[in-house]
Amino acid sequence: MNRVEFAGHGEVSADERARVLGLLRRYGWNATSFQVLHPGFHYWFDPAGDACMAYVDTGGAWVTAGSPISAPERLAEVVTRFREAARAAGRRVCFFATESRFTQLAPMEALPIGEQPVWDPAHWEDVVRGSRSLREQLRRARKHGVSVRELPAPVLEDPAHPTRQAVERLKERWLASRRMAPMGFLVQLGPYAFARERRAFVAEVDGKVVGFLAVSPVYAREGWFLQDLLRDSHAPNGTAETLVDAAMRAAAAEGRRYVTLGLAPLAGPVRPWLRLARACGRPLFDFEGLRAFKAKFRPDAWVPIHLAYPTRGGGLVALYDALRAFARGSLVRFGVATVLRRPRLLVHALATLLVPWTALLALPATRRWFPSAQVQWGWVLFDVGLTVGLFSLVRRWRDGLAMGLGALTAADACLTFLQAVTYNGARARGVLDWAVITAAVLAPAAASRLLFRSRDVHLSGRQA
Repeated sequence: MNRVEFAGHGEVSADERARVLGLLRRYGWNATSFQVLHPGFHYWFDPAGDACMAYVDTGGAWVTAGSPISAPERLAEVVTRFREAARAAGRRVCFFATESRFTQLAPMEALPIGEQPVWDPAHWEDVVRGSRSLREQLRRARKHGVSVRELPAPVLEDPAHPTRQAVERLKERWLASRRMAPMGFLVQLGPYAFARERRAFVAEVDGKVVGFLAVSPVYAREGWFLQDLLRDSHAPNGTAETLVDAAMRAAAAEGRRYVTLGLAPLAGPVRPWLRLARACGRPLFDFEGLRAFKAKFRPDAWVPIHLAYPTRGGGLVALYDALRAFARGSLVRFGVATVLRRPRLLVHALATLLVPWTALLALPATRRWFPSAQVQWGWVLFDVGLTVGLFSLVRRWRDGLAMGLGALTAADACLTFLQAVTYNGARARGVLDWAVITAAVLAPAAASRLLFRSRDVHLSGRQA
C-alpha cells in the first residue's frame, strides 16, 4: 500500500485519503470539508463504509473538522459511533466549525465561536453595483495595472514553473508577515494540494505576482470556499478585492449557488468571555479587521459557526482541546513561537520590566549592593538611559539602535559579573543574596540575547 508520511502525526495511507475524497464528493457539505485532506488529520471510518470523521488527536481529545462526512440521515448514528470509538481510545470529542444543521441532527451543546459570510454568486453583480467602496477598490487596482488570471492545475503541480515559484515566494513573504506562528488543523496553508480538485487565481502587475487565491470545492452545495487569499505587502490597493471579484464572477458563470470566505472568528453574538478574549488578543490577531474585510463584500447572510461538544458545561474544555489542535499540540510552544515573531512586543516587555528594576536600584535600601554611592547612581543612570532607548525602539524600530542596545546590555552583563566577583560575592549573606546576584548577572545577558534575536527576526521579516 502506498503511504504518505505526515510529520508529527504518524502515517496516513494514500488509499485512505482517496477514500475520504470519494466521500467528500458525495457528502462534503461543510465549508471546511475539503480541508480535511491536508496533512495532520486522522480518519475514522464508519463500519458501514459510507461515512467518516476527520480529526486531530491532541492526546486528550479527538477534535473534528466540522461534522461527519456522511448522508444527513446517518449523521446522528455516525456521531454516536465516533464518540464510542473515542471513548475506547480514552479521548474526549469536540466538533469544530459546525453549523446549526449539525446540532439539529445530533443534539449537542454548541458554543458560538464566530460567523461565516455566504453569497449566492448569481447576485454578485448587484453587490458590486451597490457598493461604492468596493467599486473604488476595484478601480484603484485597475488603475495600477492589476490583472487576474486563473492558473491551470499543471502550473501549480510543477515546482519548477516560474509562476508556481513566484507564488511560493509570495507565500513565504505572507507567512513571515503574520503576527502569530503558523498553525495547523483548519488553517494550514496548502495552495498546491489537490490542484485538480481546486481552482486558483493569481493577481499580477507587469507580470509580477502580487496576489493569489486558492478555491476549495464544497461538493454537496455545488459551491466554493475562497480559502487561501494572499496579498503582497506592496501590492496596489484593491488587489485582494480584485481576486475575490474574479472568483465570484467565475462561480456565477459556472452556475454555482454557494460561496463563502470562511470563518470570521469571535465575530457575532459570542459569549462575554470570548468577547474579552477577542479584545485581549487584538495585538496578535485583528479579529475586527478580518470581519470588516469580509463584510465589505456585502454577504447575503452571516451564518453562525459553533464548537459542539457532548457534555453540558464542557465548553471551556472543548475550547482548550480545539486550541491545542490549532497549536499543533502544545499551546506553550505555540505561544513562545508567536512571541518570538513580535520583536517590538518582546522589547516592550523588557522596557516595562526595567522600570521597577531601576526604581529598586535607586532605593537607599539597596546601597549595600554597591561599592559606593557613585557606583549605585552610575548604574541607575545607565538603566534610565537604557529604558529610554528601549521605549524609543518600541515606538520606531531602528536596526542600528537595536544593535547598540544589545551591545550595551551585553556590557551591562559583563560589568555586573565583574562587580559580583570582586565585591558582591564576598558579602553575600545567604541563598537570597546569591539569588539576587545571579538574577542581576543573567538578566542583562538574557536581555542582550533577546535584543539581538529581535533584530534578526525583524530584519528577516522585512527581507521576506
